[in-house]
Amino acid sequence: MFFFPLFRSLLTGWLGLLVASSADWAQGADLAELSLPQLERRLGEIDGELEQLARYSLRSGVGGIGFRSVSHAKDKSGEWVEVTLDRAYAVDEIVLVPTLWRDSKDGFRADGFPTSFRVLLGNGHEDEGVVIASYDESDALMPRIAPLIIPVDGRSATWVRIEATGLSQRAFDHRYVFQLSELMVFSGDRNVALQRPVSASSVHPRDLVHAWDIRFLVDGHMPYLMDAAHGEPSLAYIGSVTKHRSFSLDLGAVYPISAIHLHAVDQSATVPQAYAGRVGVPNMLLIEGATQPDFSDAVTLIDASLKGFTDIGPVMMWAVAEKGCRYLRISSPSAESNARFGFAEIEVISQGNNVALGRPVQAQEQDPRKLVPKNRTLAALTDGRNLYGHILPVKQWMGQLARRHMLEKERPLVVAALNQRYARQKSNLQLMSWLAALLAAGVGASILISRNVRLRQVNQMRERFAADLHDELGANIHTIGLLGDLAREAETREELIELLDRSRVYTERSGSTIRSWSQRLESRGLCEDLVQEMERSAESLLADLDHQWSVEGEENLHKLKARQRIYIFLFYKECLTNIIRHSGATRVETRLSVGPKSLVLSISDNGLGLDGEVPSSLKRRARLLGGKVRSMSCSENGTNITLELKLSRYRLFPSLIPAKFIPLDS
Repeated sequence: MFFFPLFRSLLTGWLGLLVASSADWAQGADLAELSLPQLERRLGEIDGELEQLARYSLRSGVGGIGFRSVSHAKDKSGEWVEVTLDRAYAVDEIVLVPTLWRDSKDGFRADGFPTSFRVLLGNGHEDEGVVIASYDESDALMPRIAPLIIPVDGRSATWVRIEATGLSQRAFDHRYVFQLSELMVFSGDRNVALQRPVSASSVHPRDLVHAWDIRFLVDGHMPYLMDAAHGEPSLAYIGSVTKHRSFSLDLGAVYPISAIHLHAVDQSATVPQAYAGRVGVPNMLLIEGATQPDFSDAVTLIDASLKGFTDIGPVMMWAVAEKGCRYLRISSPSAESNARFGFAEIEVISQGNNVALGRPVQAQEQDPRKLVPKNRTLAALTDGRNLYGHILPVKQWMGQLARRHMLEKERPLVVAALNQRYARQKSNLQLMSWLAALLAAGVGASILISRNVRLRQVNQMRERFAADLHDELGANIHTIGLLGDLAREAETREELIELLDRSRVYTERSGSTIRSWSQRLESRGLCEDLVQEMERSAESLLADLDHQWSVEGEENLHKLKARQRIYIFLFYKECLTNIIRHSGATRVETRLSVGPKSLVLSISDNGLGLDGEVPSSLKRRARLLGGKVRSMSCSENGTNITLELKLSRYRLFPSLIPAKFIPLDS
């Protein structure tokens, strides 16, 4: 039976350690720097941890509210409260519990909690104290309903002071006040400020119902019900209606008792409630401790009057001077008619632990015929559970509520960051969808363009092959015709044989051109030396004519691509073929000028002339080359053909036929 309480103690201790040691994760990490999986994982961690933390279950009914200073018209009116401890303690945590206001629009919220304040610790009345914490509006403490945990480094102190340097407005009249529901000072797990003397810079005048008082600041009554996130519920024990009631329990060993907590019978969850809040709580309460089972050495631990409604709360806590006790007796010496006696839990605190947990309880009643319902047994007084589940140590309870506040403050930020990432993903998905559609359209368009390009290639190949056949074979056939005319006029047999041999060469060359067209289309290294090829062709075609040749800027010819060199050569060859066919010229002049950005090829003759007309074959060649051609009449009759070509590095529509497909006369 003791394994489960041990496990519960370890679990609550771990949660309290987590609260005490961890910083606000949302402030320590930049959400913008986290990836989507990290944000999703963090949201899961927050939700998982929230399921393990105590919940904000607020008490109802009536009771003492807390401390309130006098009201002010300005927010900078300083106020302070100070609790004096019974001796010096090593303080490791201070808890400020705000008073709560039910707002019709926003629900419960803190009321009169200072906007800026500092916390001081001191030893003795002569000590001015040391500031161990300071807060202002930049710390964003509001809005909140949770307690504020202020960690301390174990500094020794005999008094603790809260100095409010900036006040907030109370809800009902918007006056500036300093309000707190509870001030707790922990040394280890013990609240050493419980029921200690308190002083203040000012105290609100006593109200009509006496719900505000400076002593309520350390009475242990808080605006929360202890609602742990785990544990099975347990119904409180309530005895029968008798005139004298008492309980006794055996702790099993002598323990130094420092505090006793009595959990009141849980009120119904109905609206409105059926009771005013003191079911089972007597007007007079006497708690005695002893080391002998017959209480022969009994000492009084608590002798309290609980007649007023402000004396009763969900958890009634008393600090006692440490005394070694094994047996405890809880009784009501007053004679109250038609009253019942009972509690939800009895906690006996020794060195921070509840030593009454699981211990047997006995009840003495005058009338045993008045039976107690079976579901409200005496074991419920020490089972460590209330109507909501497990009962937590007060320090862990406050720590879990504070931790819940931090996580609930962080969670909307994480959700907003996730929603932003999801929206961005959705936008990216839509963009990708549009890009995919555009890509599909682009693929379709590229297929159509590719088909048109292939058709254009075919047409260009046809046009170019026709031009090449015309230029090359036409030149050969014309040469053969000229040789035949010369052979007819030959005067000797040797001259005739030479002319016939030359005709035979051109005839074989033409046949070879037709037979080996595919091999010639794949020939490599054509026109690597453009000037040499042009001179050789001129010598072959213009053997009987006077030919002058000049070149400028030959060093810039390396800028020409192989395709351009071949096109220029074929253009030049076509010009020479036209001259020997049609012009009847006796003199030809070729000028090639190559600059950094342009090329100019000029061919002039003294033939019949073209009257400014450019032969269609030359137009076709110039168009395929991407240049401009013009024809001009010379002063001495004849014609000048000029090709102008820009040597741009990039072209929007380069030729689609590679150089190896362009035939060249061998």
